[in-house]
Amino acid sequence: MYPQSRVLIIAGSDSGGGAGIQADIKTVTLLGSYAMTAVTAVTAQNTMGVKKITLIPKKNVQKQITMILDDIGVDAVKIGMLHSVSTIKCVYHILKKYNLKNIVIDPVMVAKGGSRLINNNSIVYLKRLLLPLAKLITPNIPEAEVLSGCSISNKKDMIQVAKKILNMGPKNVLLKGGHLRSKMIFDILATKKEIKVFPKRKIRTKNTHGTGCTLSSALATCLSQKKSIFKSCKISLKYVDRAITYAPGYGKGFGPLNHLVLINSKNINV
Repeated sequence: MYPQSRVLIIAGSDSGGGAGIQADIKTVTLLGSYAMTAVTAVTAQNTMGVKKITLIPKKNVQKQITMILDDIGVDAVKIGMLHSVSTIKCVYHILKKYNLKNIVIDPVMVAKGGSRLINNNSIVYLKRLLLPLAKLITPNIPEAEVLSGCSISNKKDMIQVAKKILNMGPKNVLLKGGHLRSKMIFDILATKKEIKVFPKRKIRTKNTHGTGCTLSSALATCLSQKKSIFKSCKISLKYVDRAITYAPGYGKGFGPLNHLVLINSKNINV
């Protein structure tokens, strides 16, 4: 079997392996594509939380990305943790220069254990520079509240906020509803033409570390394989749900997903 496409991951490293580029590489590989990385930060963390963040200088980030683009090529880009304004500006200029497509942004702001991963000034530049370049942005409810300045407590709020974020420039918004306090939750896909609602029953588990990274990488992979935005969302959401359901239960805190769930599944395509 040969890789179907090439996915560039621009994100931080998670020493515990549950999130960050580690989760991204596993996801892209299991879904049948070739993963490449540009590391923006190195974190010392486990399932209990983040203890230290070491930023990679922007020139190093730039060189990692351009070495990939000048040789191997890219069919989609997944952007995760961008801690500083200088890194955001650096990534923006490269995306513009190379006219990259299929850009999926996971606006990482807070780690599962509660550690802040981006400052307010960086959020301003994320909205101003990167959102207009995105094929898709994948905020969870707390991230969507920060981006929009609006509070969310139900499906109706989610739809309104998704539309508001859509007006900031991205072509599509997938607003994740995992933080809703109800048995049934909803993921909302907002496009320029329509609103799609993906309802599901909430999985009661603490093994959710890396769900955002996994979902955004799955989406970038599907888009790189020329799947439609709707089918990409269906496949990716289903993959993440299965990975949560069959999580191995490692660690004392928020455990990682089971990215290998595909190997034991006949078909993830829907």
